[in-house]
Amino acid sequence: MTPGKTKFESALQVRPDDLDMFRHVHSSRYMDYVLAARFDQMARCYGVPMEKFLELGFGWVVRTAHLEFKRPLGLGEKMTVRTWVDEITSDSVKVHFEIFKEPARKLACDGWCLYTMVSLKTGRAEPIPDWIAAKYAV
Repeated sequence: MTPGKTKFESALQVRPDDLDMFRHVHSSRYMDYVLAARFDQMARCYGVPMEKFLELGFGWVVRTAHLEFKRPLGLGEKMTVRTWVDEITSDSVKVHFEIFKEPARKLACDGWCLYTMVSLKTGRAEPIPDWIAAKYAV
């Protein structure tokens, strides 16, 4: 299925426990920001909250992640995480993202993640049902 590539945004803020010894956001936290935004957007924008996937016996795992850091985020800074579905295959969804520093809207990080749908019972990849692919194809 070909996605429409509609971009959705979530607002987040840097917390004290996000910082590393250099007093800026640790690189691993950017992935957390993307996951938090996707969790929000799955319910709010796509109409399929993570709880629905769990109820159906499905989960999502990150198969591949690519992040490019442009500028650091610091304590208390606000950010906008923008994501969009770029590709849908039989068992995976490729999601691109951009993280902007606010209020200047300067790009802090961008990249993409390949999420694979798995069965919670077996831990193995599962085909994405057509109705889910249709929801993500906006």
